[in-house]
Amino acid sequence: MSKPCFDNILRVLDRKAPKRPTLFEFFMNQPLYKRVIGNNLPPENDPNCNLRIQARAFFKMGYDYASLHASEFGFPGGEHHREKSRSLNEGATITDRKSFNAYKWMDPDKCDYSRLDKMADELPEGGKFMVYGPGGVLENVIGLTGFDNLCFILADDPKLAKDLFDAVGSRLVRYYEIAVQYKSAGFLMSNDDWGFKTQTMISPADLRKYCFPWHKKIVEVGHKAGKPVALHSCGYSKEIMDDVINDMKYDGKHSQEDTIQPIEEAYEQYGKRICLLGGIDVDFVCRSTIPQIKERAKKMLERSAKRGSFALGTGNSVPEYVPQDNFLALISTATDGRKD
Repeated sequence: MSKPCFDNILRVLDRKAPKRPTLFEFFMNQPLYKRVIGNNLPPENDPNCNLRIQARAFFKMGYDYASLHASEFGFPGGEHHREKSRSLNEGATITDRKSFNAYKWMDPDKCDYSRLDKMADELPEGGKFMVYGPGGVLENVIGLTGFDNLCFILADDPKLAKDLFDAVGSRLVRYYEIAVQYKSAGFLMSNDDWGFKTQTMISPADLRKYCFPWHKKIVEVGHKAGKPVALHSCGYSKEIMDDVINDMKYDGKHSQEDTIQPIEEAYEQYGKRICLLGGIDVDFVCRSTIPQIKERAKKMLERSAKRGSFALGTGNSVPEYVPQDNFLALISTATDGRKD
């Protein structure tokens, strides 16, 4: 276990070269966490048991931070049939003005953020938390309306669409305003999927009209507190990357898929303007041999060694179907030989 040095991820997010190869991941999975930490498990009756397992695994694997959701705040919706995935049309709670007015919104000011203090004892010297949200602006609007219903609302009732995005966005901004005040919060992650393989979920024009203004405010919250803000957003983003960089002013962008744009190409195109985080395609990690994985990771680290603006990791996350040995081989490319 190497000592974390939060300055490394800060340098990466500032588009500088870190002092050593640096890792980035949004989240992994409990079986992997437990394998990594072995017998170092917290008591099962600890209300933060799973969060402690996650934090211990992050630092044991060589990350300079651990991911943490700051409170129970969120946007409860209807029931979903869910296994490894779910439909974006199930569980719709808001379908019209009447159901919008009847929805019981959670108040971020009445939620408990004390885990940011209680979990601070899991931070080794030099480590911090990356605080992420309960989904993002568009994700939560879709969760409340269903995707098809949102498309109809955007076309038929623009006023309701604006009120929906404003209700979600304003509460997310407040969530981050509260969380960023804690000393354990080193930087923020705004996690909001905007697209799929060939295009954005809703039109770029509607994203700019309804969604992006709230993301701009989230970034401003972090920057006002002197802390960087990264974006996790899956899917096609070519038409909106200038918005991400120039308008919203995110410090880093996470989520990359080879069928959309390989990380190597994205780094050459955007790396001088925004930090690229992770990027090694999850499907590639699943299907490739360990030598192939290590070779690609090594080349990407070599490509960015002097220029910075990159941290090694997957292009999305590490669900249970990703072979554990393949993933551990990926990150070992950055951690082997560390002396700190």
